[in-house]
Order: sequence, then structure tokens, then C-alpha cells
Amino acid sequence: MRVALLGAGRIGSRHAARLAGTEGVAELVVADADPGRAAALAGAVGAEAVGARPARTVGEVFTTAGVDAVVIATATASHAGLITRAARAGLPAFCEKPVALDLAGTIAALREVEAAGTLLQIGFQRRFDAGFLAAREALRSGALGRVHTIRCVTSDAAPPPADFLPLSGGLFRDCMVHDFDAVRWLTGREVTEVYARGANGGAAFFREAGDVDTAAALLTLDDGTLVTATSTRYNGAGYDVRVELSGERDQWVAGLDDRAPLTSAEPGGPAAPRRPWRDFQERFEDAFRAELAAFVRAARGLGGNPCPGAEGLRALHVAEACEVSRREARPVRLADVG
Repeated sequence: MRVALLGAGRIGSRHAARLAGTEGVAELVVADADPGRAAALAGAVGAEAVGARPARTVGEVFTTAGVDAVVIATATASHAGLITRAARAGLPAFCEKPVALDLAGTIAALREVEAAGTLLQIGFQRRFDAGFLAAREALRSGALGRVHTIRCVTSDAAPPPADFLPLSGGLFRDCMVHDFDAVRWLTGREVTEVYARGANGGAAFFREAGDVDTAAALLTLDDGTLVTATSTRYNGAGYDVRVELSGERDQWVAGLDDRAPLTSAEPGGPAAPRRPWRDFQERFEDAFRAELAAFVRAARGLGGNPCPGAEGLRALHVAEACEVSRREARPVRLADVG
């Protein structure tokens, strides 16, 4: 296949290297709003650059580049428009979450995909992580018994750049949405109610963007299971993502390894890791490669879609309810949001 990568920024640059080594990708085309950045990345991975000349744009991917599929790793605000263009061009698309920053924009883009009958896979890479997959199998097999409590942790080692925040959608939509998707995927259950709080003890640019740097949410699933999810942009010990599944028979945790940034307070307990995880790209490198490989197989008609666009909508719905709850300091039922 001839695959186009849209976006040569932080995650796009890493996706370029991943795609270049993916089975089934015969040619890679790199496009970006910044022609120089596209050309530099294309040169680094041995790909063609669309947009290498100022007169050429990302739009060329959908007209004259002759590609078979697109991977969207551009700024969040551009996702819905590019998904729509891919659908109208009849191209299968992989898109980093979210589809859009709000429910209305997400629904509109998904309607375009449905009308075109094209493939859209959303980038929730935790579904491809070995630990998360093993935990899901343990839960679904009944090995844990009735699961009564789930605890999710997502903590960045350092905050993102200030100019990222106004376009990110906020901590719930940008970061904790991964937890919301993981909970649904792990359990096969839906969230019915949320209660969320946020705090700002760090840089002023979080408050200026209407965001928070730390948050906690209590989720209730449709079978009564309780879920806690916490997140922060300030976890100096390292990047930390874990999910604990507590059942009547057993308790499993994904994300607890020799690089998890934890220090035991117990005498003789484990010390801090020598090489804690630095960021999400390093922690989930294998999962990112696996999800892109799954997309290429699906685009070639060799497998199903492991994360359709509707999954992004459902996770965003939970994030939207959490944002309403945070602002209004009250529990919010998902049925009342949207």
C-alpha cells in the first residue's frame, strides 16, 4: 500500500518511523502544513514528502498523491475535517484521538464515514498493550470473579507546552479519555454516571486555558462497578499509566513493571526504578506499532477494525460528562449530556 502520514509533529514523526517498518506499507508519503518539516521527516525515514514545496499542501494527498490510506496525526482541531476528506475520497483512515473536540463535531465526522462506507480506526493504543490485553483476558475469562472496583492512573512526568493546552480540549478530553476508553474496552460495560473534580497547583497557563493540571473522577458502570480515575501533568518520578482490576477472586494490575515510577515505603520494599518511563511514546512504543499494523491489515482487507470511530465518540461522551461535572461540582449522568 501507499500510505500518507498527515502531520510531522511530535507523534507524527514517531509514526513515520513505525509505518516505514510496517508490513504491507510499500511507500510512505509525509505531508504537513509546514513544508520544511514534512521534507525533513520524509528524508529521515526515506519517504516522499508532499508539501516539500511551498505551493503544495496537505490537500494534495486527497487529489494527486495517489495514496491508498491515510494516517492522521495533525493538530486536534484539524482531525474532523481530514476524516471527512478521507471519507469523501474513499480512503481508509487511522486518526489519533479525538475525532473532534466536541460531541457535535465528532458525530458529524462519523456520519461522513458512515455515508461513505469507509474504514476509520481511532488511536487508543492501550488496547494493543500486552499488559492491558492480559488484564482484559483475565477479567473476561472470569478468573477475577465479580469485579467490584477498578482504579486507573495516568500521570505525565512533565506538563505539555503552554501553547498545546488551548487546542487540546483539556485534561479529561486529551489525557483521561484513554482511561475512559480502556475501562469500556476492558469490561465491555458502559459508564452511566460520573463525578469529577480538578485542581491547579502548577503553572498559571493551565488556569489561563480553562484547564486543570490534576483531576480525579469517580465513574459508575452499568453493572454497578465503581471506577476511580486520576491524572496529573506533574509526576516528577516518571510517566505512569496503570489500571487495577479488583475482583472477588483475584486482583490484577496492568502497567506495574520494573520501570513503573514507584518507590515502596516498606522496609526492604522495591526502590525507585533506575530507568522510569519518560513519556507515553516510550511506554507504549510496542502498542503504537501494533495498532498501526492492525490498521494496515484492516485497510488491506485482511482483518477487522479493532477500534472504530464510534469508540472515540463513546469515550469522549464520558470526558464531556466529567468536564460538566468539574465545572458544576455535581454528579452527572451520561444520559443528560449530549
